[in-house]
Amino acid sequence: MNRALDKLFYKRELRRWRRAAKHVPRVPLSELNRRQAAARRLRAQLDRLLCRSEEGLAALGFDALQPPLPHGTDWFWRPDPWRAPLEIAGLVASPTGTGFGNGITLFHDCPEPEFSLRQLRHPDGEGRAPFGLQLDIFGFGGTFLSLVVNLPESAARNLGRNHLVRIETAIESEQPLRIFARLNIRHGPNIEQILQELPAEGAEKCAEFDLAYSRINEKRVEELWLDLIFESPAMNGIAIPDLSMSRHRRAAL
Repeated sequence: MNRALDKLFYKRELRRWRRAAKHVPRVPLSELNRRQAAARRLRAQLDRLLCRSEEGLAALGFDALQPPLPHGTDWFWRPDPWRAPLEIAGLVASPTGTGFGNGITLFHDCPEPEFSLRQLRHPDGEGRAPFGLQLDIFGFGGTFLSLVVNLPESAARNLGRNHLVRIETAIESEQPLRIFARLNIRHGPNIEQILQELPAEGAEKCAEFDLAYSRINEKRVEELWLDLIFESPAMNGIAIPDLSMSRHRRAAL
């Protein structure tokens, strides 16, 4: 009975909001402001529900929107800016070292940067991730701009030299652009760094970091972070619709 009533209430509310959207041009300004405030409060709660449900799925070991993963994958993760709404959805001409969401930091070497970084919501059914990032860069006298992504503790747990760490992303730029991904692994007092240049052709980009050739101390791995580096990005628009990371064990040699 309760389920039937809930379904009836949901349909009624859906019709009400559809009518409200349809009648916007004829609504007085004061009423429009009231409805807009109500819609924003409702959207905040819906976003919270979506975020919690995605976290619940991730805790069970899978992601509703994850890409096809290599055989033997034992860890997958999509950073917050691509899966949940941020409290602050944009930055403008920010100094180096500015944080953006949970575990994301912006770095650059430009003394007077002119750029914006925004989180965008993808329309339902478009793209693998619910959200994406948009970088618009104008005056930029530096040589690089990078997004530093701190990986969760689970990425370091039981990490060994028999692992390959994989980044999958989609990046589109208005002008040709060199893009690098650098994996950093802190093990004890040392930091292992592995650099890969991402493919120039196509929006879908993938790179794998083979730890077999690293010098990490498997017993002392503490944390990992990724640098996504854009070289000489002046006068360019860069869309990053998705970014995810995973790890899998290499086949026995």
